[in-house]
Amino acid sequence: MGDIRRRGVVVLGVTALVAPLTLALTSAPAQAASCTTQAGPYQKQVEKFLGRPVDGKQSAADCKAIKGFQDKHGITPDIGYAGSVTWGVMDLMNKQKAVGDKPNKDGKCPTDKGRIACVNLSLQLSWIQDGNKLVYGPVPVRTGRKGFVTRTGLKKIYWRDIDHVSSLYNVSMPYSQFFDGGQAFHSVGLSMWNPPGSHGCVNMTTATAKKYWSLLKNGDDVYVYGRKPGT
Repeated sequence: MGDIRRRGVVVLGVTALVAPLTLALTSAPAQAASCTTQAGPYQKQVEKFLGRPVDGKQSAADCKAIKGFQDKHGITPDIGYAGSVTWGVMDLMNKQKAVGDKPNKDGKCPTDKGRIACVNLSLQLSWIQDGNKLVYGPVPVRTGRKGFVTRTGLKKIYWRDIDHVSSLYNVSMPYSQFFDGGQAFHSVGLSMWNPPGSHGCVNMTTATAKKYWSLLKNGDDVYVYGRKPGT
């Protein structure tokens, strides 16, 4: 997310199935080594998710697999401890996968607006639909952290800037499509499960952001609902 450099513009104001949860971090034991020998409170669940033998006991191989997952998604501390943040990400991935190709099964995203981009904060998923037809997605997204929540409600895309740079955070925001003040869809070079979340924007992979750029235009509706865990 960033401030909007107007450039003469008057400011008027998803297909993978896996987004980070902002959960309280379970205190991990201090270790001098890079990989802990201690089992975490979610040891069995994490072992099952990673396809490891489910015995609730930490092994060197378990730690290596857990640490690899943590490193991939930017989860810290990355010492292979099966704590709440690590399991929270895995649990969310499972829930998102279960959604399948029916992200609007609950009917919460409007079907009477024509083409609309939907964002489910609770599941950290986004998709584009046209009436009852799923156009693209659902895809994992990374929304606002505590203190910078992505605002809910019905919005409209009002400004697009393919090479936007935030002067507020001094970061690149490629394929930006603004729909609520400084909040926009845009790509980031991070895992979609990298805690704790964005500064309010809906972060996407480059491939997803490009697809949204090609499918949406100024004036298209955006509907954001739910609540990101931990916010």
